Amino acid sequence: MLLEDSQNSNRPVGVQEPHFKVFPEFQGASYAKRYELLCTKLVRERMYDGTCFMMSTREDGSQGIYREPNPELGFRNFAMSLRAHAIAYSEAKADAGESKEPREPGPTAGEIADG
Repeated sequence: MLLEDSQNSNRPVGVQEPHFKVFPEFQGASYAKRYELLCTKLVRERMYDGTCFMMSTREDGSQGIYREPNPELGFRNFAMSLRAHAIAYSEAKADAGESKEPREPGPTAGEIADG
């Protein structure tokens, strides 16, 4: 997820609860904090295998400049997780005999963790 790094996204916002209660951690939190909490919850509650949360200003975004408010949700962790899943999927298909082409051995789990 990429969110604009601006005053509006970083200041606390109120909540309205006409239909259901808002989780306490979201009350008084900025949009940036809410995005961070959402991404963290999705991974920790195993709803997603990985997420990435980055912020960038309008000016810096087009130059590829961004910040990662929470290292746990950084791009490197996300990319390593995605790569590991792609390798596992590819190997599972090959083991099931679905691949007709020879394949080279993939990296070890240690190599994936080391990046």
